[in-house]
Amino acid sequence: MAEKPNIILIMTDQQRFDTINALGAHWMHTPNLDRLVKEGMSFSNCYVTSPLCSPSRASLFTGMYPHAHGVYSNFQKWQPTWVQWLADLGYHCVNIGKMHTNPYDIAGGFHQRIVTENKDRPLFLDEHERAYYDDWDRALHARGIEKPTRYVRHKADPEAYKKAMGAFTWEHAEDMHSDNFVGDTANWWLEERQSNAPLFLQIGFPGPHPPFDPTERWLNHYRDVNIPVPTVTEAELAAQPQAHAAYRDNIVKYNQDAVAWKYNPTKDELLRVRRHYAANTSMIDEKVGIILNTLEKRGLLENSIVIFTSDHGEALGDHGHIQKWTMYDVSVKVPLLVWSPNKIEGGRKSDALLQLMDIAPTILDYLSIPVPENWQARSFKELIDSENPLEIRDAVYSELTRGHIQTASEFICMRREKRWKLVWYLGEKEGELYDLQSDPDELVNLWNSEKYSTIRRDQENLIQEEMIRNMVQAQSRSMEKPQPYMEIK
Repeated sequence: MAEKPNIILIMTDQQRFDTINALGAHWMHTPNLDRLVKEGMSFSNCYVTSPLCSPSRASLFTGMYPHAHGVYSNFQKWQPTWVQWLADLGYHCVNIGKMHTNPYDIAGGFHQRIVTENKDRPLFLDEHERAYYDDWDRALHARGIEKPTRYVRHKADPEAYKKAMGAFTWEHAEDMHSDNFVGDTANWWLEERQSNAPLFLQIGFPGPHPPFDPTERWLNHYRDVNIPVPTVTEAELAAQPQAHAAYRDNIVKYNQDAVAWKYNPTKDELLRVRRHYAANTSMIDEKVGIILNTLEKRGLLENSIVIFTSDHGEALGDHGHIQKWTMYDVSVKVPLLVWSPNKIEGGRKSDALLQLMDIAPTILDYLSIPVPENWQARSFKELIDSENPLEIRDAVYSELTRGHIQTASEFICMRREKRWKLVWYLGEKEGELYDLQSDPDELVNLWNSEKYSTIRRDQENLIQEEMIRNMVQAQSRSMEKPQPYMEIK
């Protein structure tokens, strides 16, 4: 039997799809991700099941859509399922960094976890029973560093805090930045590891999730880099559903994750935020390169499958928004790279529609572990193995419920085909419809156009049919085989 491959799953938090130089983002400095693109396979249409951390990650680690696994917010309890199956197969399963499970430190099938969660998470407010000092918190305390949360930054200089719009320079030692801490810890762990068991290593970087806080060294790299910034028109904003207006009000009012947003940021302000975001992404790229080098030095890389992705995207001012909580591509489409020196031909690209959760059955497929029948996730190993372009999905979906930021709609669901994207708002007359063939940037909402009313109705019906089918599948196939009725004599 062939030696089991090591599985290295690297995830960032809130990374846009257009952040890798080798995939067209010419302004980005990402030599190590570029290597994965050039020597591996990249997927340009990978969509998350929810533009929110925990629901998206719960789908990846349970193989189901949110309406099937029941996790819609960051405050609901969940833990991974299939990690334990790898452990049962003899894998050494380790997580270093962010998983966003609830509770944060639940084992979740891992033999070992070194937990680092949100950069800005305040320990003394609104975290309920989840208030938790993670390993990064402890390291900061050991070095005598006060965690620079929104409250600390605001107290130090309220005006500077407001002007920053979430973009700060990391003011402490480089190694104590959360992304450097996770990268360095993963590297140290790999250098010290003694086990000969096959390895499943999940590395979760907290960035480039806000606050956008790169070190000065990396910010200097982007000091004069010209990064594209959006032009948001009144016509575009007027055509958006009212839920978007409420969302913009909330992100301005509540400065979520240390982002003191404003309604009409200038081009210079947007450029400054985007430079900080790009610098934070390049910091992570640097650590990915160091980890790959250590894997190679330890003799692990030759028999490894390396997967790089993110849990959702980031608006950065597109469509008048910041962060996520909408169904635009900048929120729901993420990078996906798969690299393996002996299993994947380099430089291949696929535009097949995928869900982020499809990573799970693909891993199981490589390890010959049966995929549960009640999963909605689908393996894309066939896409990797085939020399011809293939499709495994006709459409992808994403879901979001009412929360503390998206407060104006009970339930939102996106259906995205190759050409059409429809965003459906439960019980509301408003919605979104985009022709991605003529409008790839999603600037013209066709929802109210009579010309496209038939397409709109067809897409609405397909959303509702898919959700019902998945719910029935998830429930019926998870139950025990029914017993025959007792015969009454």
